[in-house]
Amino acid sequence: MLEGWFQIALTLLIVVVITPFLGGYMARIYLGQRSLLDPVLNAIESRIYRLSGCQAQENMTGWQYARAVLFSNVAMSLLLALILFGQGWLPLNPTYLSSPTWDTNLHTIISFITNTNQQHYSGETTYSYFAQVAGLGYMFFVSAATGMAVGAAFIRGLTGRPLGNFYVDLIRTITRIHLPIAILITIVLIAAGTPETLGSPIVVPTLENPAISQAIARGPIAHFEAMKELGENGGGFFAINSAHPFENPNPLTNLIQIMSMVALPASFIYAYGVIANNRKQAWLVYGLVMFLFIGFVIINGIGEYNGNPAVNALLGGQAPNLEGKEVRFGWAQSALYATMTTGTMTGAVNSLHDSFMPNGGFVTLSNMLLQIVWGGQGTGTAYLFAYLLLAVFVTGLMVGRTPEFLGRKIEKREVVLASFLILLVHPIAILLPSAIALSLPSAPDGATAQGFFNGITNPGFHGMTQLLYEYASAAANNGSGFEGLLDSQPAPSALWWNLSCCFSLLAGRYIPMVSLLLLADSMSRKQPVPLTSGTLRTDTGLFIGVTAGVILILGALTFFPVLALGPIAEAFQIARGG
Repeated sequence: MLEGWFQIALTLLIVVVITPFLGGYMARIYLGQRSLLDPVLNAIESRIYRLSGCQAQENMTGWQYARAVLFSNVAMSLLLALILFGQGWLPLNPTYLSSPTWDTNLHTIISFITNTNQQHYSGETTYSYFAQVAGLGYMFFVSAATGMAVGAAFIRGLTGRPLGNFYVDLIRTITRIHLPIAILITIVLIAAGTPETLGSPIVVPTLENPAISQAIARGPIAHFEAMKELGENGGGFFAINSAHPFENPNPLTNLIQIMSMVALPASFIYAYGVIANNRKQAWLVYGLVMFLFIGFVIINGIGEYNGNPAVNALLGGQAPNLEGKEVRFGWAQSALYATMTTGTMTGAVNSLHDSFMPNGGFVTLSNMLLQIVWGGQGTGTAYLFAYLLLAVFVTGLMVGRTPEFLGRKIEKREVVLASFLILLVHPIAILLPSAIALSLPSAPDGATAQGFFNGITNPGFHGMTQLLYEYASAAANNGSGFEGLLDSQPAPSALWWNLSCCFSLLAGRYIPMVSLLLLADSMSRKQPVPLTSGTLRTDTGLFIGVTAGVILILGALTFFPVLALGPIAEAFQIARGG
């Protein structure tokens, strides 16, 4: 037991150590200051600007930045569509895979452009090397960089600076942050045993019967895996994602993946402190997020270490819950990975979330419902500071002080945008399709006709968690699966899940992005007011405690009823022996 908790503590200590170094570097990038890579990248980027016609020095308004995000994402989606639908005629297809059904392609395109990477297919048997590397791998960079760019623009606007230029932010994020780090991670992963090859699957005799052969899928996995985690993409090359020994061979690669997930979102909080010239506030906010994360890890870890009471009764003693887990990782690293992948909106998995105890279902769902522990790249930090703005407003009303943040007044427009972002969009994107799915009939056994069936395979509270998890994963741009749903072709319910999840994917990505940019634009236009004795300071422990209360009341309690019908009710059912 102590060994498992020590592994978790050591991992989190490494996160804290690297945060100021990477966060300071990111702040310099987004402020346009000098960096070590300038001699090489300045010339390359200037050529990219000239070829694309981008005016690098031109600052955008909130609406201009939002339009650039939307137009560029549409163009990228069309490029991915050409690759996926034309897969059968494109190279690097050693197993001669044809294009999957239109609804699978549509869901995949929207899922990957929104940085969600929710997969209703098995990678090794559905998409070719070219489709995965040139298509989905390309999206790993541009979709993650889009979120980072929006987060950087939000922070600049919040601190009174111009929002900047989306195309510059996009290019600089890829060239100066993602590419250099991803190359280093790839080299380490290859050295640690992750395959990187364009060779076709290997056919070998089985151990049980040498007369029977088995095809072992492989591919260019190492570099795919690096950006899968670093960009918080999470889409696996194989169906079982990072539980596959080729994607995640050993504890070293597992540690690298966990660090890759959290490095950028954690450092983004510190980067805010540098940009705002208020590192104290950044560390306080960082401490709040770390406190929530540690609490979730403990809840999840206790559930997995104590195991299932029914199994323990059969064994005649206590044993960790190892169902759905890889023994090379064990209960501790599985619990940490699951909490981290849903907290950072990555969505990769090294164990089956469906097999976790109700504690794990509660934690993974809560992470995606809150979206701020640690949150998605860039946008997660923006969500976190939207909560801070609401906390400033609520506290100002309570104590009779003018609500101000960083010397700028919080008024009706900012409160409306922040409330719309947190209290309306996310719940609607999750709860509306969940309610409709619950009203649909189950997919009939043996049916071949496609239709609108809910495809829930588990009755009762666990089935409720399955359904809620799928839409929460889509709306939070996470992409991980609780599994157990019939959401892949040729299941008759696959059409419903492919189409309905597209609604949550789009609503959960682009409406919040536009709202955040408009909010930042509004803050950037405000005249700063001097600090007085009546100013509500936001860089104190007391205010951060109030923010935690606002997060609990406005965020967590919004979804408490459905959590009570899912993992919480299931926990009580198991406790009483049901």
